[in-house]
Amino acid sequence: MMKNIETERLILRDIKLEDKYDIFRYRSDPEANKYQGWIPKTLDDVEEFIKRNPSEFNKPDTWYQLIIICKESNSIVGDIGIHFIDTINKQVEIGITLNKMFQKRGYAIESLNALIEYLFKSLNKHRITASLDPNNKSSIKLFEQLHFRKEAHFKKSLLFNNEWVDDIIYALLSEEWLK
Repeated sequence: MMKNIETERLILRDIKLEDKYDIFRYRSDPEANKYQGWIPKTLDDVEEFIKRNPSEFNKPDTWYQLIIICKESNSIVGDIGIHFIDTINKQVEIGITLNKMFQKRGYAIESLNALIEYLFKSLNKHRITASLDPNNKSSIKLFEQLHFRKEAHFKKSLLFNNEWVDDIIYALLSEEWLK
């Protein structure tokens, strides 16, 4: 379990089984999630996804899912995945999915700013990365606004929907964030 992270408008908290209906609503839309590796077909898929979330936050070699809540409406805005990559536990990969009804309101940058601050200051992480599809211009713009830099462009490195696609990696070091 993780302690909630709060911003002016949002709460980032652990994912719960009762979130499954809202998650299914925005995660099952194939057009809105065309750059996602996981699009649930049923509520059972979402339930399994939630049950797979580790009970321990900050555990190496796990993905941990957080829910983004809008304080004003108490609505689920989206979710953030955190991949605690290495065994020395100093690097993470992050990804975000927003309900298309809540996009273009600054929720993505606000929630990621708070999470990045938490990862660097409270958990003493060294490096945060994001793996993006080169065609996902909105995500590229978002991570560039967060001062991530492009580190690599891998050609046809991921098999996605039975097609080899490119992958670009953006990264940010704690010393870059904290200065």
